[in-house]
Amino acid sequence: MPTKAAPKVDWPKAIKPLLKKYAGQPFPLDYKNRYQLLVMVVLAAQDRDANVNNLAPELFKAFPDITALAKAKPDQLRPYVRVRNFANKINWLLGIADAVKTDKNIPDTLDGLTRLPGVGRKSANVILRESGKPAEGVIVDIHVVRVAPRLGIATSEDPKKIEQEIMEKLPRSEWDAGMAMSFLGREICRPKPKCEECLMRKVCAYYAGLVNG
Repeated sequence: MPTKAAPKVDWPKAIKPLLKKYAGQPFPLDYKNRYQLLVMVVLAAQDRDANVNNLAPELFKAFPDITALAKAKPDQLRPYVRVRNFANKINWLLGIADAVKTDKNIPDTLDGLTRLPGVGRKSANVILRESGKPAEGVIVDIHVVRVAPRLGIATSEDPKKIEQEIMEKLPRSEWDAGMAMSFLGREICRPKPKCEECLMRKVCAYYAGLVNG
């Protein structure tokens, strides 16, 4: 964390280069429809996107839609769900399938999605973004939890508080900044950041702390 703060930042203006850099870049899950997106987002929580991408083809061959998933038993899903916290995730997926029944009933609002088992605000925000729906919140994943306080756009280390801080600093039209910060965290602002390569360093509190010592 920075020891000295960067100068006061006009965040709606300062965030534009980051939004431009990652505009339209899809979330790194290889889904083909909203059913697959929903399932894969649930499975990817606290696991690697690459792992979920690898297991997805077999899973969706066996259970091609929510109607098929609703008929499954936990033991039938287990061979396909090779992820962290698999037992809970299997129960969540079966609970979702039981609640939704068919693909066309998948909710398309933040409130509707977060009512489903295993779907928190971050997951719901990802699903809305990838579905082309208007933003109702800001995506705050493990990367954003690292990047946002470094930049200085947020001060908390709690995802919900970080989301609220970003929503207060940026207009709704710029709420995709969460996903942009996630991509930045994956590529540049890693645990050991590549500050000299970062297009945000001029407004970054962490970098200001390094430079000003």
